[in-house]
Amino acid sequence: MEILVTVVVLSIGLLGLAGLQLSSLKYNHSAYLRSQATFMANDILDRMRANRAVARAGNYDIAIGAAAATPGGTCNGSVTDTCTPAEMATLDVSDWKTRLASVLPTGDGSISRTIGAGDQILATITIQWDDSHGEEAAYQLPMESLL
Repeated sequence: MEILVTVVVLSIGLLGLAGLQLSSLKYNHSAYLRSQATFMANDILDRMRANRAVARAGNYDIAIGAAAATPGGTCNGSVTDTCTPAEMATLDVSDWKTRLASVLPTGDGSISRTIGAGDQILATITIQWDDSHGEEAAYQLPMESLL
């Protein structure tokens, strides 16, 4: 009888341990996706800062669900390309949207600007993906920065 009670207690403990391991894996993957989204938001903000005048004019603005335009001419991101600043913005947004879709499950993003007092322009980057294996089915990560 004592052995039977010991086996039952041990099996309940092992089931609890398996549940903890499963939760740990789920939340670890969710944290990984958030880290990737943060990295990609910072990436597009850095690209916007490098092309600041065009970013302030709104050439980087795009909505969630909107397809990014394809840059024309020889603007392809290689060392020998000849991009205008506006074409570089189109290339940056196109690359960014493509990377969001490939790294995050159903990943997408938006970029918008808010014109504030004086010469201040606030850029808002929102990245959205499916986090159904984590806490929420659809998760959005907003990030704001002055341009």
